Amino acid sequence: MPKVRAHVYISGRVQGVFFRDSTRHLARQYGVAGWVRNLPDGRVEAVFEGEKDAVQRLIDWCHQGPPGARVDRVDVEWQEYTGAFTDFMVR
Repeated sequence: MPKVRAHVYISGRVQGVFFRDSTRHLARQYGVAGWVRNLPDGRVEAVFEGEKDAVQRLIDWCHQGPPGARVDRVDVEWQEYTGAFTDFMVR
């Protein structure tokens, strides 16, 4: 299975609803490495690296998010896999 990297921005009501913690939990469950953080403009930003199917499943989940979230938009930029991460963390 090819490995990929995705740089993701999630817009909507995505802060204060456990979006980052839920993303970390699922990423670790799916074997995806990288990070997630809140941005000052209210969006959530994340970088996902791992097997293509696992990264895609995590991106698909981002379109819904955890209970309490309202996702308006998910922007994904596919990049070259770097292998820079060994775990998934909240920044």
